[in-house]
Amino acid sequence: MAKKSKFNYFKAYEKLAGLSVRESELLIESIKSFENASGYSDTMEVMHEFENAGDDINHAIFHNVAVDFMPPFDREDIVALAQSLDTVLDNIDDVLGHMFMYDIKTMPENAMRFAELILKSCKALDKAMSEFHSFKKNKKFKQLIVDINSYEEEADKLYTEAMRHLHTVENGEVMHVLVWSRIYERMEKCCDATEHAADIVSTIVLKNM
Repeated sequence: MAKKSKFNYFKAYEKLAGLSVRESELLIESIKSFENASGYSDTMEVMHEFENAGDDINHAIFHNVAVDFMPPFDREDIVALAQSLDTVLDNIDDVLGHMFMYDIKTMPENAMRFAELILKSCKALDKAMSEFHSFKKNKKFKQLIVDINSYEEEADKLYTEAMRHLHTVENGEVMHVLVWSRIYERMEKCCDATEHAADIVSTIVLKNM
């Protein structure tokens, strides 16, 4: 009987991070092609497919870590990182979902700036996850984590700029201000989530050096 292959947690993390990049790219495409929110119905289905794929990967991680005799690092950290990567997926999905739910009428310029920053953050996270398996030998790995943190700082600044512009320039309609205040909050959470995942990775690295 062939020996059962050991579950590869690092590959699973790569797949989760890769899904976040695809979600981010889809978000940008949906902003570029915006005409009306009702046109997002099909796009949301695709976004949900990415999210569901992430859920399947997480279930596999949770199942294997529960029975794995010798996981690569602490079980709690394995689960925490999987959950944080899944949160990134959930948050990006949430942005598009709220655009549809609020039936947005316009697409502010700052929405695209935010979406591009979310994509940068997810690409940096994806790169970090592709190198994670060799973190003990990889001298560039630490810089990849720093890059993710720097994008989160950019997101904080952009959030302040976007909210100020919304309340001082785009303030002609109360509903526009209310709706985009909430959407910007969710976009900023996407970058927060990538930083949180990077922080968990940093903790794992420190524990296992």
